[in-house]
Amino acid sequence: MFKSIVEAVFSHAEKQSGKLCLADETCSVTYGEYKKEICRIAALLKELGIKKDSKVVAEASQTVNFLALELAIQLLGGVFVPLEHNCSFEKAVKIADVCEAVLLVTEKEAPDECGITHFTMSGLCKAVTEFMPLRNYRFPERNDVSELLFSTGTTGKEKGIIITHGNNIALAENVIYGVELREDNVELIPSPMNHSHGLRRYYANMYKGASVVLISSVMNVLGFFRLMDTYGVNSIDLVPTALSVLLRLSKGKLGEYKDALRYIQLGSAPLAEGDKNTVCALLPDTHLYNFYGSTESGCICIYDFNDGRDKPNCIGKPTHNAKITVVDENRQTIVSSADNTGLLASFGPMNTPGYWRDEEETRKALQNGTVYSNDEAYIDQDGDIILLGRKGDTINVGGNKVSPDEIEDAAKKHPDIADCGCIGVRDELRGSQPKLYVKLKYGREFDAVSIRDFLSANLEYYKIPGQIEQIDEIPRSFNGKLLRRELRIINENKESN
Repeated sequence: MFKSIVEAVFSHAEKQSGKLCLADETCSVTYGEYKKEICRIAALLKELGIKKDSKVVAEASQTVNFLALELAIQLLGGVFVPLEHNCSFEKAVKIADVCEAVLLVTEKEAPDECGITHFTMSGLCKAVTEFMPLRNYRFPERNDVSELLFSTGTTGKEKGIIITHGNNIALAENVIYGVELREDNVELIPSPMNHSHGLRRYYANMYKGASVVLISSVMNVLGFFRLMDTYGVNSIDLVPTALSVLLRLSKGKLGEYKDALRYIQLGSAPLAEGDKNTVCALLPDTHLYNFYGSTESGCICIYDFNDGRDKPNCIGKPTHNAKITVVDENRQTIVSSADNTGLLASFGPMNTPGYWRDEEETRKALQNGTVYSNDEAYIDQDGDIILLGRKGDTINVGGNKVSPDEIEDAAKKHPDIADCGCIGVRDELRGSQPKLYVKLKYGREFDAVSIRDFLSANLEYYKIPGQIEQIDEIPRSFNGKLLRRELRIINENKESN
């Protein structure tokens, strides 16, 4: 129906001007007010020379103003380039240079001359008050570039993932159909708005004409529940680490909302078994969804933890616009099974057209509109997709393929283990074997025998780690994703010494 998210927002503003659109920790706007603010910012941006294909780099924040800036850029045909909150100014200038941006917006003042037109967000908001809302505009087309999402890895070069307006519409539909999102949805989103996870949940609600409430961190538990009460929140989007923090700090308070919450949706990293069980006990009638995907292809699989199947390593079935296949190393589709695994590939209108000015990386990931992942998996007899892990993460133990995620899920149930990570290491007899790194709960003593006995009661014999080692901290990304590469480096350094 709509060609872009900004067109959807403006359409809803005409039909339901007084309905709550967005709220953050300090303010809220209706759809009518949001449209007016977007048009005011667009008028300023037009004065600054922003036009079709102009790149604007902006430091993210969980605020109405930041998201209004995004849609104002896109209303003019510009390209939104979000960066993580509190990123260094040096990095912001570097990304602006890479994508040839004409404007940079950050939270703080520039430390020195940066060679590009620069505003602080507060300065931009102040300047906007001098402008009347833009009246003459054309909505972008589906194939126009909407945003560049740069990877935030600490090693290697930054990759700018191109996202079109058509991609965002298809991704919004995947979320809407996946969680059965309704027009009266009020969704609380703490996920960072520079990251595809949070952005795409926001897009889904805007496309549907629902409402979004933003908060900067679940660490602010009082603020979290205050916003839930103030705006009548009936759904929540979280990454698994945020859910873990919320459960720990709120001490069961989430259960008070069991009659209000329709769903909690998760993504970006696997959900710990213990947290899943806790949420299902606190909120027995609330759907707990997990989305699988990547920035390149978005939320392409969904699994409902409440459906009673409880399959280990299951990521569910394809979402509305996604076609999923399993391919071999030559990218040929195979009939997969537990004994004949391959790599996941996805096709659909949500897939990126490629990387910003990087033909080599585009060829590695894409072919004829299909995104090829390095995730090893198979499709079982029920049509469910079983994910074994990244290629290279799966451990081949004497011909048996072992998912490290399964070992970690089992280990996290041990009463002494706070966190853990599993990798494959060389083994003379079996080729490779699992090695488990564990972080203990405060005050507990390390007992490898106890942990091994515990795992023996919960896993097949060939999945039992040959080595179990204590570590101070399990390396994870900002959204809780386990950094196995870091564990491998730790292991290699130990072996070399």
